[in-house]
Amino acid sequence: MPAVISFEFDPLVYVGDVSIRMQTVAIALIVFGALLLVARIGQVTPTASPYVPPPTLRPAELMFLILGIIPGAVIGGRLDYVLVHLDYYLAHPSSIVDPTQGALGLGLAVPGAILGGAFIAELMDAQFDRWMHAATLPTLFLLGAGKLTSVLAGEGQGQPADVWWATAYLGDGPWSSLAAYVPSHPAQVYEAALTVVVLVLMGIALRMGGFASRNGSALLVAIALWGTGRAIAATTWRDAAVVGPFGAEQLILGVLVLICVILVLRRWRR
Repeated sequence: MPAVISFEFDPLVYVGDVSIRMQTVAIALIVFGALLLVARIGQVTPTASPYVPPPTLRPAELMFLILGIIPGAVIGGRLDYVLVHLDYYLAHPSSIVDPTQGALGLGLAVPGAILGGAFIAELMDAQFDRWMHAATLPTLFLLGAGKLTSVLAGEGQGQPADVWWATAYLGDGPWSSLAAYVPSHPAQVYEAALTVVVLVLMGIALRMGGFASRNGSALLVAIALWGTGRAIAATTWRDAAVVGPFGAEQLILGVLVLICVILVLRRWRR
């Protein structure tokens, strides 16, 4: 059955003899935009200081925090991918550190980025809780917009479906989903839309004065809500179930959400 929504375009951008995926270019622009947003919000986020008025976060600190955020995201993302495809990597352990094989997963890339940033913040005595607060909305923007770029690569197609909004990718591509021409749930769009919902909710909560302590709880709540939305979207993925109806990524997200809830409760109790 043909999809009502079909795509047929070249997902590559050509610069001379070099080809680059449109998705890669879009993600680079989104990451740059998210960093600018964090820096701008940091400039109006007061530090925990005895001075009146307290000084705000310094954008220069963000450049150093990135030195921990990026490798933390890569390590966490790789660990996520390995856990999701554990059977293969148990049989081919040398492939775990092979950058040409496999990919990265978002489920642990996000906490990996936070842990990496926290490590650098500890070294330079930066107020990382305040930076976490400033990064709440930009992080959701990055996750939502970044996931939506998957449409440009035919990546993240869900299970075959006969719904009217099913999508299919025609032509040679190259597309990132197997059998991209088969009408399927646009799982990547589901996840992006759910992330936007979380972004709006968190924006309203912050606008109304929520998380006034600026202790990082806002980002932890945002990640818990995002993880829940991603787990819901994952019900339409093509991944096999490993425990009952749940896939490996859903189990990882469940643990992530639980940890975030525990950390938030501990901060609120303090």
